[in-house]
Amino acid sequence: MARFPVHTLESAPEASKPVLREVEARFGMIPNLAATMATSPVLIQSFIGIFDKVHGGSFTEQQIQTVLLTDAVTNGCAWAVALHSALGLQAGLDPADVDAMRAGRSPADKTLGALSTLARSLIEKRDGSTMRRSNDSSRPGSTRTSCSR
Repeated sequence: MARFPVHTLESAPEASKPVLREVEARFGMIPNLAATMATSPVLIQSFIGIFDKVHGGSFTEQQIQTVLLTDAVTNGCAWAVALHSALGLQAGLDPADVDAMRAGRSPADKTLGALSTLARSLIEKRDGSTMRRSNDSSRPGSTRTSCSR
């Protein structure tokens, strides 16, 4: 598998630097995903676009991080679990709820629990049957295509 550089503000291509500064301002850090995406100025710009779409609805930051952490756990993506655990705690999620989601359970909070259960269910049943993690990268939702480790 190809390895891509994890850029800093100093090492990123010039066209990616303004976007990385924006990412840092929004997150308080530059997540490794964004730092790697900075190799392509077009790709890192899309990251901001997706971020804006996700945060442009009516969900609170706690609700957004609940869905994203549940997605990361369900897809078996370690870096996303770490990122959304940290962002969830930063957003004020109860640490016990974060631990529950990391263990594949729903949070105790009724609303967050419903969102988490729905998100997990949609991923597990997206092809009409319960999905299991697999090394078959041709299969929809496989861990190889969802998130490389």
